[in-house]
Amino acid sequence: RALEARRAELIEVAASETGKVFAEADVEVSEAVDFANYYAATARELDRVSGAVFEPARITVVAPPWNFPLAIPAGGVLAALAAGSGVVFKPAPQARRCAAVVAEALWEAGVPRDVLVLADVEEEGLGERLISHPAVDRVILTGSWDTAALFRSWRPDLPMLAETSGKNAMIVTPSADLDLAVADLVRSAFGHAGQKCSAASLAILVGPVGRSKRFARQLRDATRSMRVGPPTDPRAEVGPLVEAPRGKLAWALSTLEEGERWLVQPRPVDDVAPEYAGRLWTPGIRVGVQPGSRTHLEEFFGPMLGIMHASSLAHAIELQNAVDYGLTAGLFTQSPADLALWLDRVQAGNLYVNRGITGAIVQRQPFGGWKRSSVGAGAKAGGPNYLVGLGSWRPSASGSQSSTLHLRGLDSRITAIIEAAQPSLDYEGFDWLRRGALSDAIAWDREFGHVRDVSQLGVERNLFRYRPVDDGVAVRATGDAAWQSVLRVVVAGIRAGSPFTLSAPAGLPADVRRALGDLRVPVYVETDEQWMQRIAGAGSAATAESPTPETAARPPRVRLVGPRASVASLHRALAEAVAGDPDLAVYDNEVTSAGRLELLPFLREQSITITAHRFGNPDPWSESVI
Repeated sequence: RALEARRAELIEVAASETGKVFAEADVEVSEAVDFANYYAATARELDRVSGAVFEPARITVVAPPWNFPLAIPAGGVLAALAAGSGVVFKPAPQARRCAAVVAEALWEAGVPRDVLVLADVEEEGLGERLISHPAVDRVILTGSWDTAALFRSWRPDLPMLAETSGKNAMIVTPSADLDLAVADLVRSAFGHAGQKCSAASLAILVGPVGRSKRFARQLRDATRSMRVGPPTDPRAEVGPLVEAPRGKLAWALSTLEEGERWLVQPRPVDDVAPEYAGRLWTPGIRVGVQPGSRTHLEEFFGPMLGIMHASSLAHAIELQNAVDYGLTAGLFTQSPADLALWLDRVQAGNLYVNRGITGAIVQRQPFGGWKRSSVGAGAKAGGPNYLVGLGSWRPSASGSQSSTLHLRGLDSRITAIIEAAQPSLDYEGFDWLRRGALSDAIAWDREFGHVRDVSQLGVERNLFRYRPVDDGVAVRATGDAAWQSVLRVVVAGIRAGSPFTLSAPAGLPADVRRALGDLRVPVYVETDEQWMQRIAGAGSAATAESPTPETAARPPRVRLVGPRASVASLHRALAEAVAGDPDLAVYDNEVTSAGRLELLPFLREQSITITAHRFGNPDPWSESVI
């Protein structure tokens, strides 16, 4: 209510300080209000996880960006507060006044000043001391992947939940409504002058679309018709850049690569508003972008759109997936077969069909990416698992023993593992493992194994699903890990369907080893040092090219198993061994019986939004696919 009451003030400061046009700033206030309501509701669920107890982080540093100066800072701060953590709110230098107004609203709403502290410090010096301070339990970052790497260079084992860079493409197929595709593409590319991490910076035209003069003409005309102006102009659609272009963006606005030409050449428009000299630019579109070029692979963060051609949808998906990032992705089609192929292969956290790829709404389109668009656990902001990662978990006190030890209702693969392990477990260990496997089955049936639409809008399908971590999870047990805990993580990995490896300092019972072999789960018997050397020696999953078994890419996730002190020590050593590599997410919570928690390291979240109407008429064409 306090944020809503300050809507006009928040819009004013965002426009004044960061150049947000009114229409863009207004929806940011609404998103901040949505975050407050959503996290207040989901915080209650932290106390309802059977078999586990949530322990809030003591201190969380929230380091938001300047490009969404209201919604993202408010979302990070509100999430940490809802999870029970004290917050040090470190604003981006370009948006410090916006942060001050957000903080004032939360203090006014009753958040104590010794629970929420606004710390406007420089990026280096005090900023480094803050981020690396041992009292900081977690950092919530929204910014570039390079910033995440910088933070980890200061403190390699820094727990971080970060939404990072994006290089986002929209595919246009021959069956698409080209008129609507142009409108959505232009809005997605040039809203907020292209300064959104979710913005479309590539359009991949399939087959005849790439040869369509009509499509090219409409795209050119729609772009040229956008009104460029200062935020004081209520009709402005493209506002100023946060600062005059430099570096990569200056190159992108002025230089063509071999084979490229301008469809629309960008230019500065200093005469419109002299006070924004050097910051107001008309949008640019370059055609003839080649695979592997800078325009194809690099994020420029400005009003620049590159056009690529693909011979088929499969080829277009290869181009779309070729970048290191996986934040948002778009598809324009009316073909169910096209949709099915794309949903099966595309590598991004937020997918959009027949609409723009920006403007995610809390709960309806939880926001967060894959690959180098995400650092840490990968839970989506405004989604059901975000607060889960803002603290630690420990097992709850064991409940009463079961009166029966049946394994009914479990996947046969999991039954085989548990039966193979039975001779090596005492009664309590077997019963705890069995209850954990049953909890997995329930969680899979209720949450993880289904595609869900919690909004039920009708005219737009907002789907949420979980996907296996196809590039693998490395499970490592410490020397003092409880045997039933190791098995608990193994059965969760099998239930999730993600490939994983198991590494332990001692050999496994022969029957368990045989059962894992039948499931093609690689098992390594090695010391901590040998395991870390193997993990550190593997290439980053984001950069490895055509890995051989000897030089296989490092899996993007590690699940550590053992007592808290031993796991913490191993985590620190691993972080040092890989130099804090942001491409590696480490899950180090104590093992619990809760399937709601133990399945998460083996799954990726994905949001899918599909327009389900044609000019206001219901159009259920996608329901046969998903």
